[in-house]
Amino acid sequence: MDAYLPQAFAFLLGAVLAPPLFKRLGLGTAVGYLVAGLVIGPSGLRVFDDADSVLGVSQLGIVLLLFVIGLDTRLSRLAAMKGDIVGLGLGQVLVTGAAIGAVAHLLGLGIAAAALVGFAFALSGTAIALQILEERNALACPYGRRSFAALLTQDVLTVPVLALAPILFGAAALRESATGSALGDAALAIGVVVGIVLAGRYVLDHLFRILATAGAREVMTAAALLVVLAAALAARAAGLSMALGAFLAGVMLAGSSYRHQIQADVEPFRGLLLALFFMSVGMLIDVADLLARLDLVLALLALYLLVKIAATALVARITGSTSREAVKIGLVLAAAGEFAFVLAPLAGALGLVAPEDVGLMIALAALSMVACPPLAALGQRVLAATAPTERMEEDFEGAGGSAILIGFGRFGQIASQMLLAEGVETTLIDRAPDRVRNAAQFGFKVYFGDGNRLDVLRAAGVEEARLVFVCIKDPDESLAICARLREAYPLLAIYARSYDRTHTIALDKAGITLSVRDTFESAIRAGREVLVELGVSPERAQVVEADVRRRDLERLEAQKLAGIEAGKDILHQKTMRPEPLRQPTRKGRALNEEARALVGEEERAGEERPAAE
Repeated sequence: MDAYLPQAFAFLLGAVLAPPLFKRLGLGTAVGYLVAGLVIGPSGLRVFDDADSVLGVSQLGIVLLLFVIGLDTRLSRLAAMKGDIVGLGLGQVLVTGAAIGAVAHLLGLGIAAAALVGFAFALSGTAIALQILEERNALACPYGRRSFAALLTQDVLTVPVLALAPILFGAAALRESATGSALGDAALAIGVVVGIVLAGRYVLDHLFRILATAGAREVMTAAALLVVLAAALAARAAGLSMALGAFLAGVMLAGSSYRHQIQADVEPFRGLLLALFFMSVGMLIDVADLLARLDLVLALLALYLLVKIAATALVARITGSTSREAVKIGLVLAAAGEFAFVLAPLAGALGLVAPEDVGLMIALAALSMVACPPLAALGQRVLAATAPTERMEEDFEGAGGSAILIGFGRFGQIASQMLLAEGVETTLIDRAPDRVRNAAQFGFKVYFGDGNRLDVLRAAGVEEARLVFVCIKDPDESLAICARLREAYPLLAIYARSYDRTHTIALDKAGITLSVRDTFESAIRAGREVLVELGVSPERAQVVEADVRRRDLERLEAQKLAGIEAGKDILHQKTMRPEPLRQPTRKGRALNEEARALVGEEERAGEERPAAE
């Protein structure tokens, strides 16, 4: 037992220290795990002196990774992305795999080896790609959604390839027959798959319903992992890949009514399992061999990235992406996939690739993961710098009126409805050409122009307007517009959308007539409705709302005088109460009585309720 403690400590220490360091360097957490594995592996500190000893850990990481992928693979989700899956996803694997396979064949590999290597390196690193997209908040963008569809397609295609590769390229050399005949083995494999599917459909819901009555969350987690390992072992016993069994286990749990609970229980393990996998892969890298063939490795890396990015971008462009989006997709999917570290040793075990070339493939896949994040960031900056600036003519013919509204985003669109509903002549200004065009489709006349330029505002009729309403979300830009307007037109009424308290105070110092915090009003309204839902009377909820508004205004005035840290004592604080909790209905009745008393006191005192901010 003591012999494993230093290894466990090294694993956990690497998992804690490496990710934040490499993420700060812009290389990503996956690269940190790879380097951590390299440091504690046979080529580093030799905490693990035999790379083969961690292959089992690596295989378990793949099994559990495929379980998580299967857990997220729902038929409805696949149906919604069927166009991108069939077009971009399948096309990317076929075209990129063919291109890389052709290059591998030209470099001396046989046709069978080139085909397997081409597929292995056509896949992309799911962890790397998703990390890049999440850091850019691009998962909801068109190229982010299409990239995710391609990743999902690759993950699904990996399952049959892992299962069929031994059969297609020499199963007899790798495994013993389970039944003594090829027909019997095929029947057993089909029977196991059908059995897993039927168990998932007819057994698991009842099983988890029984376990849920125990009331112990760890029981559900242990049951989920037990199902994964049972399916994986059953698949291996039938001569199939353990990964296939794990994937099917995830899919069958995805259809369970307990899927969300299981996913919540298993999700905390996901990052740790990926860390174990990447660190295990890092241990497999032979640094001495890498340095001995560094020139060859770097040349192959450059060739690989060039071919993969070009092929992926070509498929993305053909299947509907713009040229710029296609390049972004190519850069995001440039890194080799996690399964390259499984398929490369498989190719060696099948005798398709020499042992020294297996090490070269693993090093190449690992280096592509290291290179992908900075390469994608560089490509993003280049694309942003070379983006064509869309020009739209500033034409203010017909502009003018009592009010000018700057910024026709979500806030401005709603605010303008109040003015337009009352028939106030309002000039709407926005500097985003696409927003101006989209507004025109809905019947709005929005003038294109930069509200931060006085010449634009003069052309829009600011000198005749009674009021300017600045609805810009960005605090710095909003403050700059307000300050410039106040300096040029000291008597003009200026209203502004405020982002937060700091922005509100800055606008007040700039002499703005009124600032409205967009989140404050909605939060106050939501809090009042929640009180009523909890059993508090509407009258008492109004009293509470008035109290919160009064305290907020008092705190805001204190912050204007003494800084943002002032006024903490004005807020309601959450404190521990010794008495037991009461039911909301009982508390609601108590509050109702208090509300009636307070309302009566207010009426007798003639106290005026604070005005809304």
